[in-house]
Amino acid sequence: MKAKKIVGTILCAAIAFTALTGCAAGSGKNKVGVSMPTKDLQRWNQDGDNMKKELEAAGYEVDLQYANNDVATQLSQVENMINSGCKVLVIAAIEGSSLGSALDKAAAKKIPVIAYDRLLMDNANVDYYATFDNYMVGTIQGQYVVDTLDLANATTTYNIEFTAGDPGDNNAGFFFNGAYDVLKPYIENGTLNVVSGQKTFEEVATPSWKTETAQSRAENILASNYADGTNVDIWLCSNDSTALGVENALASNYNGTYPIITGQDCDKANVKNMLAGKQSMSVFKDTRTLASQVVKMVGQILKGETVDVNDTSTYNNNAKTVPSYLCKPTYATADNYKTVLLDSGYYTEADIT
Repeated sequence: MKAKKIVGTILCAAIAFTALTGCAAGSGKNKVGVSMPTKDLQRWNQDGDNMKKELEAAGYEVDLQYANNDVATQLSQVENMINSGCKVLVIAAIEGSSLGSALDKAAAKKIPVIAYDRLLMDNANVDYYATFDNYMVGTIQGQYVVDTLDLANATTTYNIEFTAGDPGDNNAGFFFNGAYDVLKPYIENGTLNVVSGQKTFEEVATPSWKTETAQSRAENILASNYADGTNVDIWLCSNDSTALGVENALASNYNGTYPIITGQDCDKANVKNMLAGKQSMSVFKDTRTLASQVVKMVGQILKGETVDVNDTSTYNNNAKTVPSYLCKPTYATADNYKTVLLDSGYYTEADIT
């Protein structure tokens, strides 16, 4: 009987330890929840795959979920991650203010939260933010236009339109403001002319970053402002999915020379368009770099170490200023894509031809 009691005691202790740590029986691995917004955009598939690969290589169990751009689905998935014993949550939100109840539950269970590339808003239970320098993304796009057209020395007026991102994505404002701040002096002195008159973020935003929505708006702008043969010289797009919509609209509704079109993410379809002369540049954010940084931060959290951050003042989510790590972006064009995208191993030639 004594032997049975000892075995039972040991078994109960093992079960209790498993429940406490949230590890699968016998796995000995800390579990990390990774919540991505959708599989509809190429970049989130890459981010999720990179994250899972890096975390598993570092010895963690990974619960990776995609929410199909549905807020209720993402909320449910994150709550399931909390209840299933995840020790850290990495969340790229569909809508930054939508996960407050889940963040409160995570805090109650002392589960740290890293906001991934999209800041989680209106809740103090966000421990860290890992992203690229989002304002710099916009300044790179704006400066590309300035340098390409030598606006500082321009003696002619160029027509420009803007297409920004999702109003529910905190990053979208940083992207737009970064670009607009660079270009604003040239708008004010008449070197750049916004023919449609649409130049506030609210006027040019694209819900959910949808290509179809950007295309429909671009078609309306072209029909209303350029049907008389007026040329559009620049179309400042905040990312590649919106740029693709603009390019689709131009293909069927415009007879002039293709404008300078900016983008972000170096999606395969957009790189192909760059090589075809339909898009001028795309800001490149190597998500492998971001994934590696987040894996490092997860490890530091779980080991009780100081977590790497390099910005403690920029990203206020209306409840707190969130300690952040900002990676630096660059950009690709038809001239340098081999160095930036191929030599780095991000793509192969077959991926973009």
